[in-house]
Amino acid sequence: MFSTRRIAVFFVVLALSSVAMPTVASAQPGAAHITSRDDVSETLAQLSVYSPSMDRAIEVQVLTPVVGAGPRPTLYMLSGLGEEDPSNSMWLRKGSAAGFFRDKNVNVVLPLAGPGSFYADWQRDDPALGRYQWETFLTEELPPLIDAEFDGNGRDGIAGLSMGAQSAMMLASRNPDFYSAVAAYSGCFTSAEPAGQGSMRAIVSAFGGDANNMFGGPLDPDWAAHDVVVNAEGLRGQAIYVSVGTGYPGRHESFQTAQDWDRVIIGGAIEAGANYCTHRLDERLRSMGIRATFDYENAGTHSWPYWVDQLPKSWPTLAGGLGL
Repeated sequence: MFSTRRIAVFFVVLALSSVAMPTVASAQPGAAHITSRDDVSETLAQLSVYSPSMDRAIEVQVLTPVVGAGPRPTLYMLSGLGEEDPSNSMWLRKGSAAGFFRDKNVNVVLPLAGPGSFYADWQRDDPALGRYQWETFLTEELPPLIDAEFDGNGRDGIAGLSMGAQSAMMLASRNPDFYSAVAAYSGCFTSAEPAGQGSMRAIVSAFGGDANNMFGGPLDPDWAAHDVVVNAEGLRGQAIYVSVGTGYPGRHESFQTAQDWDRVIIGGAIEAGANYCTHRLDERLRSMGIRATFDYENAGTHSWPYWVDQLPKSWPTLAGGLGL
């Protein structure tokens, strides 16, 4: 569960600040490459991958099936604000991903992203957070390495939760010819309008960063360029799965500890906001005739037990899009 401070900040709409003068981060020379590999178990490998665009090594975990049947597709899975462990993805620690994918003929890639990154290419280096060029890394640098190292077939999907849900949909809509499947659990999907931009700015600020370094000042067109609702056409033809709860307590709340109440009050409010965001995306896709599967749960807070429930529910859509 995320800290109360960071989750509360999610709802703070920051005062939109002035535009800083751009100093675009330039990519460093040299090709992306795997600098080290540690086979932790028969199905889990730990990689260190050099990213030219970020000029540093990025930690990546890869799940492979116990028994592979020839070249297979790859699913990239993004976490949310709590992805702060530099060595172990929350999809493994809390998401039951290792057990679920053990018998699935798919490579599952778990990038250990920087905090508050939105898995995007930032306009400028940030004094506190450093250089973020995640879209370049995830769509250009990393995939050829994964395919070569783990018998990939060049077919890719992406999924994410919370901040990672918005990021997954952003990447899918911005790279329509790259992904064939996308899943989003409990996300919001706007960045151009004040409320959406404000919440994103608040998240970046919670980690000490300046969102002007991400997509520019309040009126910069880069915010609209990353808005999933605005750019929904980019999702056409992909297999799409989107889920959300209502924010009301459900089967995973026990009301026995302070953490339980934190999840109900803070996590419930966040999930209610995600529910509104999801309905907006649903309406937009329907109006455009873009097919998608939406799962609206009758209860559920913004917390891991519900995302664990969603993984098997979303798998038929993802598997179909991946050609499995």
